[in-house]
Amino acid sequence: MLQLLHALPTLYPCGHCANDLGERLRRSPPDVRSRTALGAWLCATHNEVNALLGKPEFDCARVDERWRDGPKDGSCD
Repeated sequence: MLQLLHALPTLYPCGHCANDLGERLRRSPPDVRSRTALGAWLCATHNEVNALLGKPEFDCARVDERWRDGPKDGSCD
């Protein structure tokens, strides 16, 4: 997982975004000790970018609902 995350800045098509991600990886290394820890790191990092872009923050308590289990009502967004 660490190799994949550290490869992303070289694979990203947007140079600005790639540089930003590389800096974020250096400043706050990913926590890959568990799926839960990685999900929390990814969500927090995503929310930092959302804040810069003026987008709403995602509720990190809903990571599993959004990316693993799906909504309780069975719908997809």
